[in-house]
Parts: sequence; structure tokens; C-alpha cells
Amino acid sequence: MSIILALLAALFASFTAILAKIGIENVNSNLATAVRTVVVLMMAYLMVVITGRTDELFIVSSYSLLFLVLSGLTTGLSWLCFFKAIQIGDVSKVVPIDKASVVLTILLSFIILQEPATPLVVAGGLVISVGTFVLIGKTNKKMVRGAQSYIFLAILAALFASMTNILAKIGIEDVDSNVATFIRTVVIILFAWGVVFFQGTLKELRHISKRSYLFLILSGAATGFSWLCYFAAIAIGKVSIVTPIDKFSVVLTMILSFIILKEKATKNTIAGAILITIGTGLLIL
Repeated sequence: MSIILALLAALFASFTAILAKIGIENVNSNLATAVRTVVVLMMAYLMVVITGRTDELFIVSSYSLLFLVLSGLTTGLSWLCFFKAIQIGDVSKVVPIDKASVVLTILLSFIILQEPATPLVVAGGLVISVGTFVLIGKTNKKMVRGAQSYIFLAILAALFASMTNILAKIGIEDVDSNVATFIRTVVIILFAWGVVFFQGTLKELRHISKRSYLFLILSGAATGFSWLCYFAAIAIGKVSIVTPIDKFSVVLTMILSFIILKEKATKNTIAGAILITIGTGLLIL
């Protein structure tokens, strides 16, 4: 069941980046992140209500709450870096770099969570790593410094994302996954809107077009569905297996970026996608 949920999380995550790329045009990336998070929070709370877990919001232990809050903060940092990166760079380049967090997550799950390092998990992680580096390819030396900055932002997003997975796994012990998702999202929305107020970009809300609002809302909804599936998956499965399967969204995102955003498909992107698919298959076996 955890594998099915992880695959669903990957499917919804693939739509998240595409919809956000369309909606984030001419919009401050941090403001766009804050707008999206409102939708995610609404969805997260709705699931808590539907599952009848509202009472559990007030009985979460301080230990679990600490790690869920830390997980929310690292997610917020990862989002800020990621959505700024896709605003200035190609989605088909940024997403693979961001999803490189899978390798660090696997390593941390072995070290911190003491999950077993089986041959298939190790092999799958290595193949996904190779596929990710193939996707990144060589950076064009003629690119201006500002254009290259999206690579650094995507790497930061990956580092924060790997920390998010481990902290969430620790915090979600003995806590319903929907409740945990809601708590984390509360932290993220406070963090995201705090950044908006600090930057003084709140006044730009009135200048966001209806089209941008529509796609940012749809992107937030896709994120919400992806999270609900993902955190339900890690609650019942192993992080070292669930996370790599969820990161299969990189292949789906690339396909959508070629079809919808008309980004160019190179030999590197095709070869990398094939390797990541193989690596994901090894993890599912």
C-alpha cells in the first residue's frame, strides 16, 4: 500500500511544478509560495476533519511536535529555493537537481533511522543518482551568472528537502499522517507569509492576474494531494523506499515540461529519465 501511495504522490508532485511554473510568471516567487500554501493548508485541515482526527491536534506530544515543526521549517526553506529556481530556470533542469535529495535521504535513513541497507535499495539509489547527474549535464559557460544561480538554489532545495523527510519520519511516529501534515503546513504558512511581510511584497497581491491565481491554486491543490499520499506512505512504509519512488515525479515532470511548457528534450534528459525509471523499479522490487 505504501508503494501505491508513493506513486500517487509522485503523480501529483509532477503537476505541482508545471502548474507553479505557469502561475509564477511575473509574480514574486516567495509571494507565490505563500499563496500556494494557503490552499495546501485548507486541504490538509479538510482531511483532518474528514478523517475525524481534529481532537488529536491537541494531544500531540512535545517530542513529535518539535520534529514536525522543524520539518515544516525545512520544507518552507526548500520551497522558497525551489520556486525561485523554477522561476528563473527550466523546470526540466531544476526538478532533477532538487530531486537529488533522494540520495542524501537514503543515506540519512540508514544512519539516523537505522533502516536496513538492502542491495536493491542501494542499487536503486545509485542508479537514480547517476540518472540525476546525467540530467543536469554540463552547464553552458556562456550563461550569465544570474541565469546560473538557479542551479545553486535547486541544490539548496534538495538539501533542505532531504532534512524534511527524516525530521518528518521521526515526528510522525504515533501521530496520524493527516494531523502531522496539517501541523507541518501551519508552520510553513507562517514561515512563508513571514518572509512576504519581511520583504514588503504583500502589496503585490493585488497585481497578480486571475490566470496566475488559478494556476497557483491548482499547484497548491496538487501539492496538497501529493503530501497527503506521501506522508501516509512514510507512516506505514520505509523512508528509504518511499522517498525514491515519490521522486519518480522527476520523470513525469520532465515529460509534462516537454509537452506543456515546450522545453527542449536533449539526449541527457532522455537518458537521465530512463536511468531514474530503472532505479525506481529496483526500489519497488
